[in-house]
Amino acid sequence: MKKALITGINGQDGSYLAEFLLGKGYEVFGLMRRLSVPNLDHIKHIIKDIKIFDGDLLDAGSISRAVKESMPDEVYNLAAQSFVATSWHQPILTGEITALGAVRVLEAVRNIKPDARFYQASSSEMFGNTSDEYINENSPMWATSPYAIAKLYAHRMTINYRESFDMFTTSGILFNHESKRRGLEFATRKITYGVACIANGITTSKMANENKRPIVEDGKIKLGDLTSSRDWGYAKDYVEAMWMMLQAERPDDYVIATGVNTSVGDFAKKAFAVAGITDWQNHIVQDPAFLRPSDLKHLRGDITKFKTQLGWSPKTGIDELIKIMVESDINLVEKTEKINGR
Repeated sequence: MKKALITGINGQDGSYLAEFLLGKGYEVFGLMRRLSVPNLDHIKHIIKDIKIFDGDLLDAGSISRAVKESMPDEVYNLAAQSFVATSWHQPILTGEITALGAVRVLEAVRNIKPDARFYQASSSEMFGNTSDEYINENSPMWATSPYAIAKLYAHRMTINYRESFDMFTTSGILFNHESKRRGLEFATRKITYGVACIANGITTSKMANENKRPIVEDGKIKLGDLTSSRDWGYAKDYVEAMWMMLQAERPDDYVIATGVNTSVGDFAKKAFAVAGITDWQNHIVQDPAFLRPSDLKHLRGDITKFKTQLGWSPKTGIDELIKIMVESDINLVEKTEKINGR
């Protein structure tokens, strides 16, 4: 039986990956931060099937203990400070966790289980505002946020460990990927949850965004740049791609994307359409508070290399993804926002 260690196992990607690997017959271990109130929502249904280590990417000792006790065949580093907007307010913490944290994991693997195959979760944000219409593994990287810069450091160090120590280290350059497990601080989930509230007649939601403000206020959702566009895929599809990279004959880096671009405004329009609401513009406000010091206008991935070499391609299109998220949030709203008779 193969063994896998996943950092950030309780997050969106980590929880889907844990489910996927359990389905493949793996023994699954996870590293997650100890909180006063444990955040186990995404993994509570599989908690008896996995082993959790308390740890933190800031703490090299806890990472080493997890590697030593699990002795994994595969290590997936998915933990990070993963919110771009937060990285502007906490650039040092973002660097410590997202950049140096990855190196702490690499060092633990190198010193304890050097034959383990290692996956680093890299990000399309590393490319910055490139002029390439379709972005591939050879596109220039012009990281423009503290988060993107931290991810770029971790990405380059993953390559360095492969080249310097002959380790099987890979980076999946993931473009935006969403699901019903996405945090409410992300624009896509803010939209789908807000749509669910409005569809249920809730004008001011109880659930809050990253600024501790209601997601819906007076029947409106506040967003940043509506013209900014992204290549959005389904997180549940993307974890299969991560696994496939570690089954390859040799380690390499791959773009993981859909090749389809959608603007924030169009995402909102499609989400409202799922709920049968046509006057979507009347429920959206562009708020300067959600604009970033430096934002990316366009990101679209080219998966030719991945599809050709490893045979992977996404299964879920943008319309189906939005439908999944909106319908899930409508059910969630009925359980949470209406629980007190609202």
